[in-house]
Amino acid sequence: MNTTVESVAHDLQGGAELCDDELFLKPGGCGIRLRSNSPELIATLADYFSHVVSTAAEPDIDIIAIERQAPDTGLEFVDWKREPGKTGRKDSYVDLPGGRVVRKVRTGMVFLQSGKILMAAGPCREYDNQVINYINSQYMNWLQHRDWLICHAAGLEYQGKGLCIAGFSGGGKSTLMLHMLDNDAVSYLTNDRLFIHAGPGGVVARGIPKLPRINPGTIVHNPSLHELIPAQQREALLQIPPQQLWELEDKYDVHVDRIYGAGRIAEEMPLTAVLILNWQRDSTEDLTVSAVDLSQRRDLLAALMKSPGPFYQYPDGHFLQDTDALDESPYLDILKNTAVYEACGRVDFDAMARRCFTDLL
Repeated sequence: MNTTVESVAHDLQGGAELCDDELFLKPGGCGIRLRSNSPELIATLADYFSHVVSTAAEPDIDIIAIERQAPDTGLEFVDWKREPGKTGRKDSYVDLPGGRVVRKVRTGMVFLQSGKILMAAGPCREYDNQVINYINSQYMNWLQHRDWLICHAAGLEYQGKGLCIAGFSGGGKSTLMLHMLDNDAVSYLTNDRLFIHAGPGGVVARGIPKLPRINPGTIVHNPSLHELIPAQQREALLQIPPQQLWELEDKYDVHVDRIYGAGRIAEEMPLTAVLILNWQRDSTEDLTVSAVDLSQRRDLLAALMKSPGPFYQYPDGHFLQDTDALDESPYLDILKNTAVYEACGRVDFDAMARRCFTDLL
């Protein structure tokens, strides 16, 4: 028997009936509808995506999430190759005619990607962050089909100017961005996926509706975030050696509008500058910030470029492969007239935030 997109969807749903509750989102003009057999999951996601919740309308993207035990599909998955610097197994996949099934190795969550049906199945409530990522993957596909270029970067807006913050693994882009949000004139755009587009008036940046997801090292050193971890636990974390603390992988969502105030999330901004964090925690050198020409410093592009990942399906229906090389040329072309800066020396978030406000924006 041939495995098809429809047969996989049938098996993943497993006869579960969808509840009456539906969730409609509208990030960046893209209409998304989410349906599920779990009203509790719908409520959780409505709370998470509260800043982009919309009224019912014909959707551009239609997603079904089935709460159930981790599915045993009987499919022969192969591992998706991790990006340089990443270790451990994360995603596995199998391609079908017109579709792809992606399985999360650690959780057993299964996702169906196709032009016909989009479905998440498994313990969705326990791993709601993976459902959130899947929803955002569909919005990212929608953006890329409209010539937006994906960047591995945080983004914020200050007095009508946009800053893109990129960095090598563990560079602290999220921590710096959250430091800058202590300034009431700053709006949050995105934490880890930023999209850029060359418009008639210059380069425009757009975020995705994903909240900052940070580790304890960021929280214990930022008073604005202390409420995310009880005081006794924070004190215990501060006894851990600094390098170990920064490497802890416990993740916490930062609800920007609740911690920093309503109206602090932006959807799009003109891109004024790109900052690439190439500093080191163990450096004894003073912090320096220098203008760079990316065409002459292509080594820095590795901090900014990002693969769309296993969920990316091209407009003609074929899928990205993990052997596909990233192309530097679109980044160089779009950013050729944008100011780019490199931060070197020792990590100093307070000093870097001040430099951003006075010199970069």
